[in-house]
Amino acid sequence: FGLGDDDGLWGGELLRVDGAHCRRLGHVYQLAMPGGDHAAREPWRMAASALHALGRGGEIKRRFAGPGVETVKEMLDKHVNAPFTSSAGRWFDAAAGLLGVALRNSYEGQAAMQLEALALRHGPVAPNREDYRIEPNGVLNLLPLLDRLACEPDAAYGAALFHATLAAGLGEWLQHAVQRESLRAVVLNGGCFMNAVLLQGLSAELRVAGINVHM
Repeated sequence: FGLGDDDGLWGGELLRVDGAHCRRLGHVYQLAMPGGDHAAREPWRMAASALHALGRGGEIKRRFAGPGVETVKEMLDKHVNAPFTSSAGRWFDAAAGLLGVALRNSYEGQAAMQLEALALRHGPVAPNREDYRIEPNGVLNLLPLLDRLACEPDAAYGAALFHATLAAGLGEWLQHAVQRESLRAVVLNGGCFMNAVLLQGLSAELRVAGINVHM
């Protein structure tokens, strides 16, 4: 997570790197962060952001009670103090919040780690390849996946489905880029790839396609 060359909040980027130079080929769909950094500490805010992006903003106050809910809804409605980010970590937060796995983080990455633990406990599931879209501008849009998770009563199954579908979406996205750019190798880096379920799932997708995977 950090500032990109357009001063945007980056963190889920597809970059072509040549020596000291890089070119952005695409990014994960941007979600609003209501309250800025507060959204990284309180995953329910990212869940609210996802609902708003899905046209389900009317559910926010019903699903999340407590201080700040009215303010978050207003931030999203009025696009005030809710900067957009392509951070992959915020998608984990949104999924954890929608599934009720974690509403607030006591330490960095808590929601994502709890989501990973649930997915491991449940075991592998097949990805739903209808739950993501690769848009013409190079954006990987996973909103359909969050739409499904918002209605999923089984948090462990939802966590497993999130990981499997995210890995499938990233894999297809990367394969398109590798073919288009005539490349042979992909380097995976960043905090989200500390997640063993995601790393193993995506690496398997890429190796089947004949792509060399590095960490």
